[in-house]
Amino acid sequence: MEIGGLFLGLGNPGPAYARTRHNFGFMTAEALLDACRRGGDVTALSGGKKRFEAWKCRLPIPSRETWIIAKPQTFMNKSGDAAVALLQYYRIPFSRLVVAHDELDLPLGRMRFKIGGGAAGHNGVRSIAESLGSPEFYRLRLGIGKPQGYEVTSYVLGRFSEPEIKIAGDVIPAAVEGFFRFREYGFTDAQQYVNGFTSSCT
Repeated sequence: MEIGGLFLGLGNPGPAYARTRHNFGFMTAEALLDACRRGGDVTALSGGKKRFEAWKCRLPIPSRETWIIAKPQTFMNKSGDAAVALLQYYRIPFSRLVVAHDELDLPLGRMRFKIGGGAAGHNGVRSIAESLGSPEFYRLRLGIGKPQGYEVTSYVLGRFSEPEIKIAGDVIPAAVEGFFRFREYGFTDAQQYVNGFTSSCT
């Protein structure tokens, strides 16, 4: 069965990092996986020497296209190792890679969908671009806002506050919808939807 592409949600593995701002990509991949379980076939994949957790998913109607949904288990700075392993094994061109990740330069409650660009200090994005030799992959940028009174590392590795959890919980289904629009209607439609979204909880 031909694979349509790879959706890679970025984060750090383990309970110590669960539901932190830096794991926004993990949270989105998990929501996408749940949506696929409700509407299509899902098969767990081998962890590739524990470089990733991944699933082969047949997307819900109408597309019925098969994609890989994955969460790197390499820690953020080595996300490229998981990306390359999956792309090479399933013979997926990196033009069919969608990476979901947290974004300091956007406020919580906003998203952007783009192709390429700089890493803006995000070590997971940088690792993938360096491993592929190119930044030209799709990026679903999930705003977390810039820290006020926090050092950046402690901020991104901190958990969402209760009010922030509500906003993140509003963003995630919209991010999944953006991905489905990308598959059904193409990049421009998905970009308009994603970029125009603002959480009603803000």
